Amino acid sequence: MAADPVPMPVPTTEHAAVRDPAIRATRTPSPKGVRWFKELGWRYLVALLAVAFALMPAYFVVLASVSPTATLQGSQLLPREVTTANYTRLFEVTPFWTWLGNSLKIAGGAAIANMMLSAMAAYAFSRLRFVGRRVGLLTILLVQMFPQLLANVAIFLFLVNVRGYFPAIGFGTQLGLFLVYLGGALGTNTWLMKGFFDTVPTDLDESARVDGATHGQIFVRIILPLSAPILVVAGLLSFIFLFNEFILASILLGQEDANQTLATGLYRFIDQNYGQQWGPFAAGALIGSLPTLLLFLFGQRWIVSGLTSGSVKG
Repeated sequence: MAADPVPMPVPTTEHAAVRDPAIRATRTPSPKGVRWFKELGWRYLVALLAVAFALMPAYFVVLASVSPTATLQGSQLLPREVTTANYTRLFEVTPFWTWLGNSLKIAGGAAIANMMLSAMAAYAFSRLRFVGRRVGLLTILLVQMFPQLLANVAIFLFLVNVRGYFPAIGFGTQLGLFLVYLGGALGTNTWLMKGFFDTVPTDLDESARVDGATHGQIFVRIILPLSAPILVVAGLLSFIFLFNEFILASILLGQEDANQTLATGLYRFIDQNYGQQWGPFAAGALIGSLPTLLLFLFGQRWIVSGLTSGSVKG
C-alpha cells in the first residue's frame, strides 16, 4: 500500500513578506547597541536582578549546608570546600526524621480533611437553598478576618482544660494540634471552592436527579471529579501553610522532643546555640523544603486553572 502524501505547508502572508525584498526593505531593523538596551535590554537586566534577589536566600542556605565552618559568621559567597558533615551531625544529634514524619502526618492529614470538609460546605452553599445561607457565608468570611494571633491564648487554655477530660486530644498531643488545624483555613477554602462549584452547570445536577441520583451521589460522582483543579489548590495551600506553621505548634505541643514538628524541632535545636548550629540547621531546612517542592511539581498543571477559576465568581 502506498504511503499517504505528506501535506505541503501552505505559504502564509508572513512567509511571502520574508521572501519579498521590497517588503523586507520597508521593515524597521532590529535595534542594536545602546538603542537595544534602552528599548529591550533593561527589561532583561531587571528580570535577572529580580531572579537573583529571589534566589539569594536559597543559595545561602544551600551554601551553609555544605560549608565545613558550620557557623553563620564563617559563611562565604563561594565555598572553598564542600562537605556533608552538617547532614551527618544533624541526623546524629537530633530526631530529624521523627520531626519530619510528624510534620507530614499532621499537615498532610489536616490538609486532606480540611479539603473534604471545605468541599462539602461549598457544595451546600453553592447548590442548596436554605434559611441562613447568606448569613452563614458572611459569618465564615468575618471569622477569617479576626486576628488569629489573639485566639492563640484562648485555644491554649481550651486545650489545657480539655486535657483534664480527654487526655488524648488535649494540650501536648499531636491529635489536639491536628483538630485545631482543621478549622484554620476552612473559611477561605470554602469560599474558594464555592466560586468554582458555581461555574459547574446546574444542568448536570438536574439530569442526575432525573435519573434518581441523590445529593451525595451528585457530589461524589459529578462535582468532585469536575473540581479536581480547585481541590488540588486548596489541599496544596493548606498543606504548605500547616507544614510551615510554627506559633500554634510551639504553644500546643509541649516540651517533649519527640512530639515536635519540623519547624518547632529545628527552632529548639538552633535556639540552644544559634551561631554554632547554623550548618546543620541549614541542612535540615533544605531537606524540609523537598516535600513542598515535590508537591508543587506534581500539582502544577492544576494550580493555575484552579486559582483563576475559583476567583472569578463569588
